[in-house]
Amino acid sequence: MKVLSVVGARPQFVKLAPIAEAFAGAGVDHVIVHTGQHYDSAMSDVFFEDLRIPAPDVSLGIGSASHGVQTGAMLSAIEPVLQRETPDWVLVYGDTNSTLAGALAAVKLHLPVAHLEAGLRSFNRRMPEEHNRILTDHAADLLLAPTQVALGHLQDEGLDARAVLVGDVMVDVCLRVARAVDHDDVASIHGDLRAGQYVATTVHRAENTDDPERLRLLLATLKALPIPVVLPVHPRLRDRAAAAGVDLSGGSLLPIDPLPYPGMVLLVSRARAVVTDSGGLQKEAYVLGVPCTTLRSETEWVETLNNDWNVLAPKGAKLITVALRVAPVQPRTPYFGTGDAAGVVAKVVAERARWVR
Repeated sequence: MKVLSVVGARPQFVKLAPIAEAFAGAGVDHVIVHTGQHYDSAMSDVFFEDLRIPAPDVSLGIGSASHGVQTGAMLSAIEPVLQRETPDWVLVYGDTNSTLAGALAAVKLHLPVAHLEAGLRSFNRRMPEEHNRILTDHAADLLLAPTQVALGHLQDEGLDARAVLVGDVMVDVCLRVARAVDHDDVASIHGDLRAGQYVATTVHRAENTDDPERLRLLLATLKALPIPVVLPVHPRLRDRAAAAGVDLSGGSLLPIDPLPYPGMVLLVSRARAVVTDSGGLQKEAYVLGVPCTTLRSETEWVETLNNDWNVLAPKGAKLITVALRVAPVQPRTPYFGTGDAAGVVAKVVAERARWVR
């Protein structure tokens, strides 16, 4: 059996790591296509190295552009690769432009599509990721849902015949990396850090970065927090801040270069709190037992909101009062699985290959 994976952005590289390992163990012929959506080496190459992912078989080098231009360029570049490889499955990950382009290219060629992390919904149709998720789910032949909530969304949309609950592969790699890092070594990330005495933060979504005034106010709020706030700077944030003339340093804010995934797990695991607009980081904070405040009005990972492990703070309005709240005492339910999702995915994909062909 041959599976062709289409990836292009940091969260997809993390999901790819356990999948590539599971496919290798199952004897699957696995072709990896990297679209180049994240072209910064700190956001791409280092993840392949640190997570021991095989080098991409095909690198398309698409790079940054508007959503339409980028998706169109990917669609055009992926099609000849699929025609050459003729895989049994095209596996797409998450909710990026790479996800949608890979799915569209495959269905136009009548190649079976499997969507990993299917069924997530924010119900915010202003988000490009929401459109990518919905369109991919309705085009795909196999929907690999990470949680019971995601499976319920697929059932509500009449897609239950194609949907399977497999667990969350990001938990596989998060737990594996968390066991391997030196949790007492946060000073290696920044010399001023002490465990439990800083906030880990990321900001990259268009809703928080594209409006200069909103970005300015958000950064001012982070700078006003009473303990150090460590900010690995996403390329989008760096570019938008420079264009708006907004300084990323000052006050409590400590901007640093993007971290490799093990470094990010270390940073989060020893933080007092997380503040983010990332989908994946909300979930990783929950898995690692760190209170999270999300800079959005909704979340795809609604399970994290239980017992206030995650609190929504749209526009940063409640940030000062909620970011440093006391950690909940209630236990965390393992909504996202226990670290064996990739093996389940490999098994399901092999079983369904005969069914879909």
